[in-house]
Formats: sequence, C-alpha cells, structure tokens
Amino acid sequence: MKRSSLRASALVLATAFFAPPAMADEQPRLWVPQLLGAQYTFIDQHQGRVHSPYAGPLSLRAQANQARSHTFGVYFGMPVAPHAAVYLDVEMFRGQGVSNGTGLAGLTNGDVIRGGGSLSRNAYVARAFVTYDVPLGTDTTVLERKMDQLPGPQADHRLSFKAGLLAVNDDFDQSRYANSTRTQFLNWGLLNDLAWDFAADTRGYTVGGVVTYASGPWTWRYGVYQMPTRANGQKLEGPISRARSENLQLSWQAGAHGPSAWLLAFRNKARMGIYRTVLARAARQGTTPDIRSDDRDGRHKYGIAAGFDLPLADDGDTGLFGRWGWNDGKTESFAFTEADRSASFGGQMAGARWNRPRDKIALAFVVNGLSPDHRRYLAAGGSGFVLGDGRLDYGAEQIAEAYYELAATPFASVTADFQFIRHPGYNRDRGPARFIGLRVHLEY
Repeated sequence: MKRSSLRASALVLATAFFAPPAMADEQPRLWVPQLLGAQYTFIDQHQGRVHSPYAGPLSLRAQANQARSHTFGVYFGMPVAPHAAVYLDVEMFRGQGVSNGTGLAGLTNGDVIRGGGSLSRNAYVARAFVTYDVPLGTDTTVLERKMDQLPGPQADHRLSFKAGLLAVNDDFDQSRYANSTRTQFLNWGLLNDLAWDFAADTRGYTVGGVVTYASGPWTWRYGVYQMPTRANGQKLEGPISRARSENLQLSWQAGAHGPSAWLLAFRNKARMGIYRTVLARAARQGTTPDIRSDDRDGRHKYGIAAGFDLPLADDGDTGLFGRWGWNDGKTESFAFTEADRSASFGGQMAGARWNRPRDKIALAFVVNGLSPDHRRYLAAGGSGFVLGDGRLDYGAEQIAEAYYELAATPFASVTADFQFIRHPGYNRDRGPARFIGLRVHLEY
C-alpha cells in the first residue's frame, strides 16, 4: 500500500475516534466511534502519626507518611444499531496510597483500588461492554455526553441490557453526592456502602451483565457477575455456575432534581473461607488462624443495603444523603473491603451563597463494624486483605471527612480534604488517625 494511502487511512481513523461529540439532541451516527470523555486525577495525601502500641502485617503505619496517586482515563462509545452501543474505557494508575492502602476498612483514597496493589502500572482496559435498550413507551429524556453514555434520547419506559467487562457499582448503589473519589469524597466508605461486598477484581472490575426495567420514577435492576478466584484477586472465577455475585436493586426517584431512594440485596457464591471454622481449627492446633486455608467452592455471603439522596436547593447541588448496609459476616470479606456493617450520612452545599456556584463544600460521617466471627478472627491474630493488627480491642471504625472543591475552570478543579478516623481497623488500641489531602482533577 502506498504511503499516501496509509496516511489517508490513519487520518480517517483518527477523525472517527476524536470527532467532536454529537449534541445532546442529535442521534449519534452508527459505527462512528466518539470520544466521550477524558480525565486526570492527582491526589496527594499526608497521614499524621498514629498511636500504635503494637502492629501487625497490615496495620496502619504508626509513623507519619505521605503518598501520591495519579489516574488517567479515556472513554469511547460507538452506536452500532438503533438503541445499541458499545463502550471502551482505557485507564492507567500510578503511585500508591498512604500506609500502602492497608490498615483501614474505609481507606482514605478511593482511587487506590484502581492500582491493584502490585499489578502493572501500564495502561489497561477498564471497561468494554455492549448496551441495548428496548423502548416500551414514547416519552423520552435527552441524555448528555459523559463517560459511558452517548448523547441522545432515551425512553423513560424501557427494558435495558448491558454485558461485558464493567464495574458493578456503575449501576448499583448510586448517590448523587457520594459516588466519585475523583470529584466528591475521597474515602471508600463514601464511595459505596462498605458492607456491600460487590464482585470485582483487584482493580475494581468484573465480567457480567445487568438487566434494567425502568418505568416512570421506578427502576428495577438485576445483575450477575464473576467473582475473583481468591480474596482481592485479579483473576476471575469461571464458570458462572460455580462462582458468581447476584445483585437486585429497586430504586425510586422523583424527577431529575428530586429525592431518591434505593434498596439493594446481594448474594455471593465463591471459593471463600468460614471464620468460625478456621478459629476452631486454630484453637485445636494452637496456631494462628488463616482464613485462606479454609477456602472452598460453594460458600455464600449475602446482605442488604439501602440509601437515599435528598436535594434541597441549587438544582440539587445542595442536599443530604445517607447509606446503611449489612452482610452476614460468616465468610471472609472477598472483593471490596473488610466490613460487615456500615452506615454513613452527610451533606453537600453548592457555592452559590458566596458567589461561587460551581464550588462545593461537603461533610460526612461513616461508622463501620464487623460480625462477631470476623472480630474474633482478627483478635486471634488472623489477617484479611486490608486488616491485620495481630491483636484487636474491638471498636467500631468511625470516620469523618470534609472537603472544599474549588472549580478553577469548567475543566479543572482543586480540592482540599481532611479526614479524621477513630479506631482505625476497628482497634481501640490504635489511633486516632488524621489525613490531609489535596486533589487536582482535570476532565473533558
């Protein structure tokens, strides 16, 4: 092929991928990939000294330390048929979290999950999935361009299907005020309900599918996903009949800027260990319990979670929110973090009152707890994938976080963040811990 032909082909491909996005009221052209968005987030976090009479392999470090993280992402979408589209997200993570991302159930930098511990720091495919909508009525809402959402009309009454490589929490447990580490609260306990042990690999993604039925203010969702082969593992278990996570959620929302509420139930089946079993074995043998030694196929974990958003003013940019969650806590924490009970409450205020309408100030509180079996396991010297002090004087983990986000430009924001944590890792013998953070977020 001639060089001129190669250059022409490259130009056509580049034009397709980086073509200007369609307007919200336009129907995207079929088979034309679109750049839906791109982002970069930098988080610099400093941890103060922590009272620590003893420490284990996964304890929050006693000495002051500082860590920085960087995440990069580009997000593409392409309509392939009427009401059908495919999406591809590519991300990259650099850096680490304070204390190497251990010692807390509510870790202080939610972006650290994308790092995947010791995984490669090169670019990776985060999501690759297909969607298909079946309109069941004539009323529509015009969607704007954003990550994983092509612009255009969508039927208000519809049946939707989504399948591929995705993140479970893109579709479940969504809050207007507490769902994004990159633009809202930094702590994991305000990203999702911590007792909801949703399916995910080490980076936070999995393979599966979700069916959505939407009718007026009501939405039903049911999703089935692959579980990892081991706790916090990168490899996913197969086939789906052997290990899976099932999630069912009912949501209600009164208009685009109205209040909303949701109720979620989940059931996981995976190769998990049982806390009570390893405690009994360790007592007989005079050894330290190890939950991984009891991993067996067919074990179950189930739980429920609920949440609400209550917009108060400023087109919903000022409002309150809350979450509550519980799981049975008999089998090991497997995918998200080590928490069996969690409750959070907070609020956000837009800066319109001081002539900064795009700025935000927010404050929230989180309380996390463990099941009796889980706390006895940690007290006996056992460790999970984020917790392990070697001993435990149990107390609920209590988190307070406040931030101020300054909207520097339409595409950039700078956030100052403060977190205070009592009984880090559920241990009264340790802490309290204080964290000061700075976040810079660029988004197209």
